Amino acid sequence: MKQEKTAIDAPLATSNFNLPEGTKHRMEISGVRLLFGERLILSDVYLKIETGEVVGLLGRNGCGKSSLMQGVYGTLPCEKSVSINDIHFHEVYKHPHLARYLPQHDFIPKWLTLNQVFRDFGVELAPFVELFPEFQGRRGSTISQLSGGMYRMVELYVILKSDTRFVFLDEPFTHISPIQIQTIKSLIHDERGRKGILITDHLHLHIHDCCDRVYLLQDGRTSIIKV
Repeated sequence: MKQEKTAIDAPLATSNFNLPEGTKHRMEISGVRLLFGERLILSDVYLKIETGEVVGLLGRNGCGKSSLMQGVYGTLPCEKSVSINDIHFHEVYKHPHLARYLPQHDFIPKWLTLNQVFRDFGVELAPFVELFPEFQGRRGSTISQLSGGMYRMVELYVILKSDTRFVFLDEPFTHISPIQIQTIKSLIHDERGRKGILITDHLHLHIHDCCDRVYLLQDGRTSIIKV
C-alpha cells in the first residue's frame, strides 16, 4: 500500500511520461479481484495496452466489463495492480493526463454549453463541428438541448481527443447512428498513434473490426481471442 501511494504522489513520476514523440507508453493491469457481496465478479484478469494499440474487451452482459474498467480507473474500489511505464497507480482518475474514461452513462453536466465542454477538456471545437455539421450554430447550446445521440457524440469525442496517454471507452457505439459509427472508427484509428485505447461494446463486429487485440472476459478471467 505504501509503495502505491509513493508512486502516485512522487514528482519524479512525471518525467516518465514526458518522453520523445513516438515513444510507446505501456499500461499493465493484473491481480484484479472484485466481490459484490459474496459473488466473485473478477478474479484473474490481465490486460496490456500500449501506445498505438486498440484493445478490445468482450464478454456477455453482466460479466464485469464495465466494473473492470471502473476498477482500473479507480472509481470502483477493488484489489488490483495498475502500472504505467512500471509506475504503479491506485487511482488513475486523479491523473487525467494519463488516462480518461468514457462510462456507459451520461457524465457531462447538462447545463454546460458546447463551448464550455470543449474548453474544459482542452479540445478544439472547430474540427468537431466541421466533422459533424449537425452541430453548426450550436456552440452556445447547452448539453440539455442536444439529442441523446448528439450528447453521446460530444462525450465520446472529447474523451477520445483529450491530451492523455490512455483512453477507456465503455459502449462507445451505443446510441450512435451507423454513419457516425464509421466516423468514430476513423477517429479511433487516428488517435491510436498518440495513445493506447481500450474498448468494450456489445456490438462485437465493431470491436473485431477496429481492434488489434481482443480479450474475452469470462467467469472473472481474461483470455486473448484475437492477436
